Amino acid sequence: MRADRLLQIILLLQRHERLSARELAERLEVSRRTVIRDMEALSAAGVPVYTERGRNGGCVLLPGYRADVSELTPREAQALFAWSGRAALADELGLRDALRSAMGKLSATLPVELQPDADALSGAIVVDRRRWFADAEDTGALPVLRQAVVTRRRVRLRYASASEGVQQRTVDPWGLVEQAGRWYLVAAHRGASRMYRVSRVEQADVLEEAAERPDDLDLHAEWERLRSSLEQQVPEGVDVLVRVRPERVAFVRRIATPMLARGEVVRGVPSDDEWPHLRMHFRVREAACGVLLGFAGDVEVLEPVGLRARMLQLAEAAVATYG
Repeated sequence: MRADRLLQIILLLQRHERLSARELAERLEVSRRTVIRDMEALSAAGVPVYTERGRNGGCVLLPGYRADVSELTPREAQALFAWSGRAALADELGLRDALRSAMGKLSATLPVELQPDADALSGAIVVDRRRWFADAEDTGALPVLRQAVVTRRRVRLRYASASEGVQQRTVDPWGLVEQAGRWYLVAAHRGASRMYRVSRVEQADVLEEAAERPDDLDLHAEWERLRSSLEQQVPEGVDVLVRVRPERVAFVRRIATPMLARGEVVRGVPSDDEWPHLRMHFRVREAACGVLLGFAGDVEVLEPVGLRARMLQLAEAAVATYG
């Protein structure tokens, strides 16, 4: 829609002060002639924009002008206010008060007819990112790390690595990633990018030194690369077919499912008894042994045979220890 494009031009010029018609055309995916016509339309509507010719010319918005949000559509207003349901994210980042203030200002400028639906949606959405039966992550260092990312300053970390113990590391922070209720810092250490789980950061001190950050950094792409590399290091998983005591099926599914890549009842599998069968895929083979042995006689592994043998070894070792 043209109205959306005109608002985009204003917002782009507010941010960049001056852009060439060609740059605007590329950002908006329209022709240069369309940009010129849009600039003329904005000027005619009283928006203080103008164009300058020459090598250093371009499209300009007079300093101090700010667009309002009176042209928001109902869906756009609801989309913005739906994010207020994710207040926990802002709280962990140290921005809860800023979010509340920003949403209040936005609400005050909304057209009257949009406010009821936006407010209703805001109060009808709760986002709980915690896994079942899991404690909340310790994100005390997050506000400091956020500030370091924004100001592009190096950070000295006291970090409790799962494999190397507590260590001091000075890193160049690149960005923060929230993944399934867990926060990670993506940063460079000695020139190599790494991920650091925020809950393992015991102390974070922002230094005066400027952080080194690639000009062409794509944080999303870098996170995907780091995540893929980590997932490839995980030992090969295992598909397991089990039979479960009927009255314990719901319990087994509830306890085991958070530890699986997937879990579902397998229907139509031939059986000589009335025990339901479950097909599960564990990410780690040894984890399958530990979880399934915990159900004792309520669960019997049917496949694979090798896993049954391994579970027998572990059971015999447990009897030898505790018997």
